[in-house]
Amino acid sequence: MKVSPEKIDEMFAHEGEEDFGAILSRQEKVDDSVVKEGKIVKINNDIVMVDVRDKREGRMPIDEIKDSNGNLLFKEGDTILVHVSRKGGLVISYKKAFKYRKIIDEIQSLGDNYKDKIVEGIIVKKNRGGFLVESANGVEYFMPKHYSALKDDAKFQGKPIKACIIDVRKESNSIIISRKKFLDSNFIAQRENAKKILETELAYEGIVKSITKFGIFVDIGSVEGLVHFTEISYKGHINPEKMYKVGDKVQVKPIEYNEEKNRLSLSIRALFDDPWKEIKNDIKVGYVIRVTVSNLESYGAFVDLGNDIEGFLHISEISWDKNIKQPSDQLKVGDEIDVEVIEIDADNRRLRVSLKKLQDKPFEKFVKAHKVGDVIKGKIATITSFGAFINLVFVDGLLHNEDAFWEKNKKCSDEFKVGDEIEVRIEKIDRTNEKISLNRKYLIESPSEKFGKLHQIDDEISGKVIDIKDFGIFVKVENEEIDALIRNEDFGNLNKDEIKVGDTIKGALVYIDKKANRIRISIRRLQKKQERQELNHYSSKEKITLGDVLKNKL
Repeated sequence: MKVSPEKIDEMFAHEGEEDFGAILSRQEKVDDSVVKEGKIVKINNDIVMVDVRDKREGRMPIDEIKDSNGNLLFKEGDTILVHVSRKGGLVISYKKAFKYRKIIDEIQSLGDNYKDKIVEGIIVKKNRGGFLVESANGVEYFMPKHYSALKDDAKFQGKPIKACIIDVRKESNSIIISRKKFLDSNFIAQRENAKKILETELAYEGIVKSITKFGIFVDIGSVEGLVHFTEISYKGHINPEKMYKVGDKVQVKPIEYNEEKNRLSLSIRALFDDPWKEIKNDIKVGYVIRVTVSNLESYGAFVDLGNDIEGFLHISEISWDKNIKQPSDQLKVGDEIDVEVIEIDADNRRLRVSLKKLQDKPFEKFVKAHKVGDVIKGKIATITSFGAFINLVFVDGLLHNEDAFWEKNKKCSDEFKVGDEIEVRIEKIDRTNEKISLNRKYLIESPSEKFGKLHQIDDEISGKVIDIKDFGIFVKVENEEIDALIRNEDFGNLNKDEIKVGDTIKGALVYIDKKANRIRISIRRLQKKQERQELNHYSSKEKITLGDVLKNKL
């Protein structure tokens, strides 16, 4: 009686030191499986009917006899080997029989001299009893959990492992393996071989067995070692997964053995001269060098000097333009560019370069093309509580709230939004601090200019007192969006101490300051104007009366 591979894992659910024979015997009492020949009697769209000479026909999915391209491997009337199980009904499978055949052939090739033979495979299945491990040529082995030595099962799922064969059961067509025994026996051999290899100080050719983000594991025959990503190249941090694939041949040099971890450290870059020593005295800060863009990241670009040395070009050093979001907006891999060295530390293998330092500063470009008083257009880049920054192509200028509107309490945030295009005048250029001050309100009509179009000097102006100061009072002019100042010397015979906020006061217009958006009125001047008017009126009446008198007398 044969036992299926699918049942082997159940046999080890009660893991421990129980004899394998006892376990298999117990399983044979509850299962009835066999591999035998059967004849295909019918094939339809989904099902294959097979006569296994068991008083009835067995059925299996048609996919069991299709190749990877979906083509049928057999036709009606063909005799094939199938796996037959009677537990829970008659169940047959061609694929299981094919795997069974692989196991049988492997058992025959092993013979009696199988103990401690090392096999390699991938964990393809797990249950509470253990793991099913499949080799590259399709042979399935069973590894009880007790012999797996796996701390993190999920980490090894689908990954290759090595193990020793500890038992072969011909009657059940099963091969039992132990990773624990392999590790125990391999530890001593690994340690001795690693020490010998390290003492030779020679280079070895190895095969890449696995790749991780922190390096590559390389098999150099009698021992396996790790090439950390920092030991792959003098360029520094590189991604091993982008450079190698499993099976690649590489030249390595042993550099260290950690006896506690039983780990041999290997190096690829140690086979070459250190280029940082060559450039230590050849390149200084401020030198201009030609490089090739080798990699682009969101935060900058890596550039190759051509001798296995890589420098870093931060995104802020690519251009003076602050609007660059990605280095790929300006550069692409393979570009040859001239850069300036801004930092070099050969001991710590650090080289930083700048592209923008070889370009004219935007501020210098701007001041060459513009002067104070020029009117230009720009887009609002940022709005703050105190104003807005206006982008003028490659430089920003500051527009304060008080320089944007004639209204005292109005802010840029009330009127504009980021991206709006506005016209401004250059008010000031600070070359020392590279700052540009802008003005907008002088480009629009001020309240005082509107006022000046409707009024003339000596016009009578009326308004309510809104503020009293030591030097005078401020009056809100009636029907106008402007305030007027009455100085102390302009009160005339009116007593300032008797004036209070809210009083209505009249005065004569004496001055309009259109630039400062202010006007002045004078009570004294209005009083004198009124006195002149009364005197002229009186004088006019006196002359008429005297003439009439003389006329009558004549």
